Amino acid sequence: RPAVNARSDLNFDSALAALPPRQAAFWGFRTGARGTHSCRTMMLAELSLLLAAVPGEASRREYAQAVIDENCLGKHTASNRKLSFQRLRELYGLDAQLPLFRVLRGLWRPPDAGRPLLALLLALARDPLLRASARAVAAAPAHGEVERRDLREALAEAAAGRLNEATLAAAARNAASSWTQSGHLRGKYRKIRRRVEPTPAAAAYALLLGFAAGRRGKPLFETPWCAVLDAEPGELVELAAAARRLGLLHLKQSGAMIEVSFPALAADCREAERSLLHGTHRKAG
Repeated sequence: RPAVNARSDLNFDSALAALPPRQAAFWGFRTGARGTHSCRTMMLAELSLLLAAVPGEASRREYAQAVIDENCLGKHTASNRKLSFQRLRELYGLDAQLPLFRVLRGLWRPPDAGRPLLALLLALARDPLLRASARAVAAAPAHGEVERRDLREALAEAAAGRLNEATLAAAARNAASSWTQSGHLRGKYRKIRRRVEPTPAAAAYALLLGFAAGRRGKPLFETPWCAVLDAEPGELVELAAAARRLGLLHLKQSGAMIEVSFPALAADCREAERSLLHGTHRKAG
């Protein structure tokens, strides 16, 4: 059977289409045609090194200093350091002003929090090319092969003629690497689909992404971000209950009704609504 539950929505574009651009920018989503995976993977190793080197309350300037001036990533040239910071910023925001990055930073601390999935979830919120590759990977049967051409075709369909063959090939290679880093694929040459095992922290973050995109109630458990966790709806509810016990969210159930909220982000929610109502917004990172 497919590794992901069949009722989940894998259409990220649809999930983000109804979100006003000001709110998308406030939370830290990135939309549009450009994607980092045309030239890089999700850079999990580099992200891990950077977050280990910089305090959690750091500013974007401090992240830049750590990468460019202090060379915490161990790059050989100044140009490579600058480019690496640019790509990491595209993928993750690297700005505590962005709620989605700030929450990821807070969830990153325990080593067993499911860091590869946390990174993947935010990268999916910020990179259109990685989002385009999701259906080819997430819908593949467990233990089945995901071929490079499957990824290329998914990317070509989403790009609608905007990318040339060389860019499509590079993006397909990079996407395959990212899904391997996240644990969804294994193998160096032949990429075999495997089921991931999400943690409560990863489930809470996936639910937050859906919440930020405007979903509420039961539809929160059927977003593309939940889909890539490879968990059936009942498993997701159990993970949400575990996240509640960890203080990561509030969860209320009554029969078929279910309600999820994020009290720690209440002020962010109010500010997002104000930015929409009053026409003010933060520039997307």
